[in-house]
Amino acid sequence: MRITLKQLEVFVAIAQEGTILKAADRLNLTQSASSMSLADLERQLGRQLFDRVGRRVQLNDTGNLLLPKAIDILSRTDDLEKLAMDDTSQAGQLRIGSSLTIGGYLIPSLMGSYLCDYPASRLSLDMGNTRHVISNIEKFNLDIGFIEGYCHVPDMDVLPWREDELVVFTGKDHPLAHLSTVTLKDLAHCDWVLREPGSGTRETFDNAVFGKLPQIKLAMELSQTEAIKQVVESGFGVGCLSRISLQDAFTQGRLVPLATPYLNLQRQFLIIIHRQKYRGSHLSRFLEYCLAKQPR
Repeated sequence: MRITLKQLEVFVAIAQEGTILKAADRLNLTQSASSMSLADLERQLGRQLFDRVGRRVQLNDTGNLLLPKAIDILSRTDDLEKLAMDDTSQAGQLRIGSSLTIGGYLIPSLMGSYLCDYPASRLSLDMGNTRHVISNIEKFNLDIGFIEGYCHVPDMDVLPWREDELVVFTGKDHPLAHLSTVTLKDLAHCDWVLREPGSGTRETFDNAVFGKLPQIKLAMELSQTEAIKQVVESGFGVGCLSRISLQDAFTQGRLVPLATPYLNLQRQFLIIIHRQKYRGSHLSRFLEYCLAKQPR
Protein backbone atom coordinates (compact mmCIF):
# COMPACT_ATOMS: atom_id res chain seq x y z
CA MET A 1 0.00 0.00 0.00
CA ARG A 2 1.41 3.37 -1.01
CA ILE A 3 -0.77 6.18 0.26
CA THR A 4 0.59 9.58 -0.75
CA LEU A 5 0.38 12.87 1.09
CA LYS A 6 -1.41 14.33 -1.95
CA GLN A 7 -4.13 11.70 -1.63
CA LEU A 8 -4.57 12.53 2.04
CA GLU A 9 -4.62 16.25 1.24
CA VAL A 10 -7.36 15.71 -1.35
CA PHE A 11 -9.33 13.49 1.06
CA VAL A 12 -9.20 16.12 3.81
CA ALA A 13 -10.12 18.95 1.44
CA ILE A 14 -13.15 17.06 0.09
CA ALA A 15 -14.28 16.20 3.62
CA GLN A 16 -14.06 19.84 4.70
CA GLU A 17 -15.46 21.45 1.55
CA GLY A 18 -18.30 19.00 0.93
CA THR A 19 -17.80 18.72 -2.84
CA ILE A 20 -14.97 17.54 -5.07
CA LEU A 21 -15.18 20.74 -7.14
CA LYS A 22 -14.69 23.03 -4.14
CA ALA A 23 -11.84 20.85 -2.88
CA ALA A 24 -10.17 20.99 -6.29
CA ASP A 25 -10.43 24.80 -6.36
CA ARG A 26 -8.92 24.99 -2.88
CA LEU A 27 -5.97 22.80 -3.89
CA ASN A 28 -5.55 24.34 -7.37
CA LEU A 29 -6.26 20.98 -9.00
CA THR A 30 -8.67 19.96 -11.72
CA GLN A 31 -11.86 18.23 -10.65
CA SER A 32 -10.85 15.08 -12.53
CA ALA A 33 -7.44 14.98 -10.82
CA SER A 34 -9.11 15.29 -7.40
CA SER A 35 -11.62 12.57 -8.27
CA MET A 36 -8.83 10.24 -9.44
CA SER A 37 -6.81 10.90 -6.28
CA LEU A 38 -9.79 10.03 -4.08
CA ALA A 39 -10.57 6.95 -6.17
CA ASP A 40 -6.95 5.75 -5.86
CA LEU A 41 -7.01 6.23 -2.09
CA GLU A 42 -10.30 4.34 -1.71
CA ARG A 43 -9.00 1.56 -3.95
CA GLN A 44 -5.86 1.16 -1.84
CA LEU A 45 -7.91 1.11 1.36
CA GLY A 46 -10.41 -1.32 -0.11
CA ARG A 47 -13.44 0.69 0.97
CA GLN A 48 -15.25 3.93 0.26
CA LEU A 49 -14.77 6.98 2.47
CA PHE A 50 -17.79 8.98 1.31
CA ASP A 51 -21.44 8.51 0.49
CA ARG A 52 -22.33 10.24 -2.77
CA VAL A 53 -25.46 12.42 -2.71
CA GLY A 54 -25.82 14.16 -6.06
CA ARG A 55 -22.84 16.50 -6.45
CA ARG A 56 -22.15 16.48 -2.76
CA VAL A 57 -20.24 13.88 -0.79
CA GLN A 58 -20.78 12.97 2.85
CA LEU A 59 -18.23 11.22 5.05
CA ASN A 60 -19.31 7.70 5.98
CA ASP A 61 -18.28 5.91 9.17
CA THR A 62 -14.90 4.89 7.74
CA GLY A 63 -14.23 8.41 6.49
CA ASN A 64 -15.11 9.91 9.87
CA LEU A 65 -12.74 7.45 11.54
CA LEU A 66 -9.83 8.26 9.22
CA LEU A 67 -10.27 12.04 8.89
CA PRO A 68 -8.56 13.09 12.17
CA LYS A 69 -5.69 10.69 11.45
CA ALA A 70 -5.21 12.17 7.97
CA ILE A 71 -5.27 15.71 9.34
CA ASP A 72 -2.78 14.67 12.01
CA ILE A 73 -0.38 13.25 9.40
CA LEU A 74 -0.58 16.40 7.26
CA SER A 75 -0.04 18.66 10.28
CA ARG A 76 2.99 16.70 11.43
CA THR A 77 4.40 16.76 7.90
CA ASP A 78 3.98 20.53 7.80
CA ASP A 79 5.84 20.84 11.10
CA LEU A 80 8.58 18.54 9.81
CA GLU A 81 9.08 20.67 6.69
CA LYS A 82 9.36 23.85 8.75
CA LEU A 83 11.86 22.28 11.13
CA ALA A 84 13.94 21.07 8.19
CA MET A 85 13.95 24.58 6.78
CA ASP A 86 15.12 25.93 10.16
CA ASP A 87 12.08 28.15 10.20
CA THR A 88 12.97 31.08 12.43
CA SER A 89 10.18 33.27 11.11
CA GLN A 90 7.61 31.65 13.43
CA ALA A 91 5.27 31.42 10.44
CA GLY A 92 2.12 29.37 10.61
CA GLN A 93 -1.54 29.41 9.69
CA LEU A 94 -4.32 28.99 12.23
CA ARG A 95 -8.05 28.80 11.69
CA ILE A 96 -9.78 30.36 14.69
CA GLY A 97 -13.47 30.00 15.49
CA SER A 98 -15.28 32.35 17.82
CA SER A 99 -18.78 32.93 19.09
CA LEU A 100 -20.13 36.36 18.30
CA THR A 101 -19.57 38.26 21.54
CA ILE A 102 -16.00 37.05 21.89
CA GLY A 103 -15.34 37.61 18.19
CA GLY A 104 -16.82 41.08 18.24
CA TYR A 105 -15.20 42.44 21.39
CA LEU A 106 -12.19 40.35 22.47
CA ILE A 107 -10.54 38.22 19.80
CA PRO A 108 -9.63 40.95 17.25
CA SER A 109 -7.37 42.81 19.69
CA LEU A 110 -5.85 39.53 20.84
CA MET A 111 -5.14 38.50 17.24
CA GLY A 112 -3.63 41.90 16.55
CA SER A 113 -1.26 41.76 19.51
CA TYR A 114 -0.30 38.19 18.60
CA LEU A 115 0.58 39.25 15.05
CA CYS A 116 2.70 42.08 16.44
CA ASP A 117 4.75 39.45 18.29
CA TYR A 118 4.66 36.88 15.47
CA PRO A 119 4.24 38.91 12.27
CA ALA A 120 4.84 35.97 9.93
CA SER A 121 1.81 34.11 11.25
CA ARG A 122 -1.43 33.89 9.30
CA LEU A 123 -4.70 33.92 11.23
CA SER A 124 -8.27 33.57 10.00
CA LEU A 125 -11.41 34.09 12.07
CA ASP A 126 -14.76 32.37 11.55
CA MET A 127 -17.58 33.78 13.68
CA GLY A 128 -20.91 32.19 14.55
CA ASN A 129 -22.85 31.14 17.61
CA THR A 130 -21.51 28.56 20.05
CA ARG A 131 -23.23 25.68 18.27
CA HIS A 132 -21.63 26.75 14.97
CA VAL A 133 -18.12 26.87 16.47
CA ILE A 134 -18.42 23.48 18.18
CA SER A 135 -19.70 21.88 14.97
CA ASN A 136 -16.76 23.18 12.94
CA ILE A 137 -14.22 22.11 15.56
CA GLU A 138 -15.80 18.62 15.44
CA LYS A 139 -15.38 18.57 11.66
CA PHE A 140 -11.75 19.80 11.92
CA ASN A 141 -12.67 22.85 9.84
CA LEU A 142 -11.19 25.00 12.63
CA ASP A 143 -8.07 24.55 14.77
CA ILE A 144 -9.21 26.28 17.95
CA GLY A 145 -12.49 27.74 19.17
CA PHE A 146 -13.62 30.35 21.68
CA ILE A 147 -17.17 29.91 22.96
CA GLU A 148 -19.59 31.43 25.47
CA GLY A 149 -21.82 28.41 26.11
CA TYR A 150 -21.30 24.92 27.38
CA CYS A 151 -19.65 22.19 25.33
CA HIS A 152 -20.97 18.67 25.88
CA VAL A 153 -18.99 16.95 23.11
CA PRO A 154 -16.95 14.13 24.68
CA ASP A 155 -14.04 14.37 22.21
CA MET A 156 -13.32 18.00 23.05
CA ASP A 157 -10.74 19.51 25.38
CA VAL A 158 -12.42 22.44 27.14
CA LEU A 159 -10.24 25.03 28.87
CA PRO A 160 -11.51 27.93 31.01
CA TRP A 161 -10.43 31.27 29.61
CA ARG A 162 -11.99 34.29 31.35
CA GLU A 163 -15.00 35.29 33.42
CA ASP A 164 -18.01 37.15 32.02
CA GLU A 165 -21.50 38.15 33.08
CA LEU A 166 -24.74 38.92 31.31
CA VAL A 167 -26.73 42.05 32.10
CA VAL A 168 -30.45 42.66 31.73
CA PHE A 169 -30.91 46.08 30.16
CA THR A 170 -33.40 48.40 28.54
CA GLY A 171 -33.53 51.71 26.71
CA LYS A 172 -33.24 54.98 28.64
CA ASP A 173 -36.89 55.84 27.94
CA HIS A 174 -38.36 52.47 28.88
CA PRO A 175 -40.59 52.50 32.02
CA LEU A 176 -38.32 50.04 33.85
CA ALA A 177 -35.32 52.33 33.38
CA HIS A 178 -36.75 54.71 35.99
CA LEU A 179 -37.51 52.11 38.68
CA SER A 180 -35.16 51.80 41.62
CA THR A 181 -36.11 48.12 42.02
CA VAL A 182 -37.06 45.74 39.24
CA THR A 183 -38.91 42.59 40.32
CA LEU A 184 -39.43 39.25 38.65
CA LYS A 185 -43.05 40.28 38.14
CA ASP A 186 -41.88 43.36 36.24
CA LEU A 187 -39.68 41.23 34.00
CA ALA A 188 -42.46 38.70 33.42
CA HIS A 189 -44.58 41.42 31.77
CA CYS A 190 -41.79 42.73 29.52
CA ASP A 191 -41.27 42.08 25.84
CA TRP A 192 -37.92 40.29 25.54
CA VAL A 193 -35.43 40.69 22.69
CA LEU A 194 -32.97 37.81 22.93
CA ARG A 195 -30.24 35.92 21.10
CA GLU A 196 -31.22 32.83 19.12
CA PRO A 197 -31.18 29.23 20.45
CA GLY A 198 -27.73 27.71 19.97
CA SER A 199 -25.92 30.80 21.21
CA GLY A 200 -24.04 30.73 24.50
CA THR A 201 -25.75 33.93 25.61
CA ARG A 202 -29.19 32.39 25.15
CA GLU A 203 -28.16 29.22 26.95
CA THR A 204 -26.93 31.19 29.98
CA PHE A 205 -30.12 33.30 30.00
CA ASP A 206 -32.41 30.28 29.75
CA ASN A 207 -30.60 28.57 32.62
CA ALA A 208 -30.80 31.72 34.75
CA VAL A 209 -34.56 32.24 34.33
CA PHE A 210 -35.51 28.56 34.52
CA GLY A 211 -38.05 28.16 37.34
CA LYS A 212 -38.13 31.93 37.94
CA LEU A 213 -39.58 33.34 34.72
CA PRO A 214 -41.45 30.36 33.30
CA GLN A 215 -43.50 32.38 30.81
CA ILE A 216 -41.47 35.23 29.38
CA LYS A 217 -42.93 37.26 26.52
CA LEU A 218 -40.46 36.54 23.74
CA ALA A 219 -40.88 39.29 21.14
CA MET A 220 -37.76 38.79 19.00
CA GLU A 221 -34.88 36.37 18.53
CA LEU A 222 -31.90 37.95 16.76
CA SER A 223 -28.52 36.50 15.89
CA GLN A 224 -26.60 39.78 16.12
CA THR A 225 -25.70 41.57 19.35
CA GLU A 226 -25.75 45.02 17.75
CA ALA A 227 -29.23 44.40 16.33
CA ILE A 228 -30.56 43.57 19.79
CA LYS A 229 -28.97 46.70 21.23
CA GLN A 230 -30.53 48.89 18.54
CA VAL A 231 -34.00 47.43 19.03
CA VAL A 232 -33.88 47.93 22.79
CA GLU A 233 -32.33 51.39 22.45
CA SER A 234 -35.36 52.41 20.35
CA GLY A 235 -37.47 51.97 23.47
CA PHE A 236 -38.89 48.53 22.76
CA GLY A 237 -38.48 45.68 25.17
CA VAL A 238 -35.76 44.34 27.42
CA GLY A 239 -32.58 42.52 26.42
CA CYS A 240 -29.87 40.42 28.04
CA LEU A 241 -26.32 40.48 26.70
CA SER A 242 -22.71 40.34 27.85
CA ARG A 243 -21.55 43.35 29.84
CA ILE A 244 -18.52 43.77 27.56
CA SER A 245 -20.85 44.39 24.61
CA LEU A 246 -22.90 46.95 26.53
CA GLN A 247 -20.29 49.00 28.38
CA ASP A 248 -20.03 51.86 25.85
CA ALA A 249 -23.82 52.18 25.59
CA PHE A 250 -24.10 52.27 29.40
CA THR A 251 -21.39 54.93 29.66
CA GLN A 252 -23.10 57.07 27.02
CA GLY A 253 -26.51 56.64 28.65
CA ARG A 254 -28.13 55.07 25.59
CA LEU A 255 -28.94 51.88 27.47
CA VAL A 256 -29.66 51.30 31.15
CA PRO A 257 -28.64 48.21 33.18
CA LEU A 258 -31.28 46.67 35.43
CA ALA A 259 -30.30 45.14 38.77
CA THR A 260 -31.35 41.48 38.85
CA PRO A 261 -29.56 39.90 41.83
CA TYR A 262 -32.11 37.06 41.83
CA LEU A 263 -30.76 35.82 38.45
CA ASN A 264 -27.42 34.04 38.17
CA LEU A 265 -26.01 35.54 34.98
CA GLN A 266 -22.35 34.71 35.59
CA ARG A 267 -20.59 32.58 32.99
CA GLN A 268 -17.15 31.65 31.71
CA PHE A 269 -15.69 31.96 28.26
CA LEU A 270 -14.06 28.71 27.10
CA ILE A 271 -11.39 27.57 24.67
CA ILE A 272 -12.08 24.31 22.85
CA ILE A 273 -9.78 22.04 20.81
CA HIS A 274 -10.60 18.60 19.45
CA ARG A 275 -8.73 15.93 21.40
CA GLN A 276 -7.56 14.27 18.20
CA LYS A 277 -6.27 17.56 16.80
CA TYR A 278 -2.50 17.55 16.43
CA ARG A 279 -1.14 20.46 18.44
CA GLY A 280 1.76 21.59 16.32
CA SER A 281 4.11 24.36 17.28
CA HIS A 282 1.86 27.13 15.93
CA LEU A 283 -1.31 25.96 17.66
CA SER A 284 0.53 25.29 20.92
CA ARG A 285 2.16 28.72 20.85
CA PHE A 286 -1.13 30.50 20.13
CA LEU A 287 -2.91 28.57 22.89
CA GLU A 288 -0.21 29.45 25.43
CA TYR A 289 -0.39 33.08 24.31
CA CYS A 290 -4.16 33.21 24.81
CA LEU A 291 -4.01 31.61 28.25
CA ALA A 292 -1.21 33.92 29.40
CA LYS A 293 -2.51 37.21 28.01
CA GLN A 294 -5.94 38.57 28.82
CA PRO A 295 -7.49 40.54 25.95
CA ARG A 296 -8.11 44.22 26.51
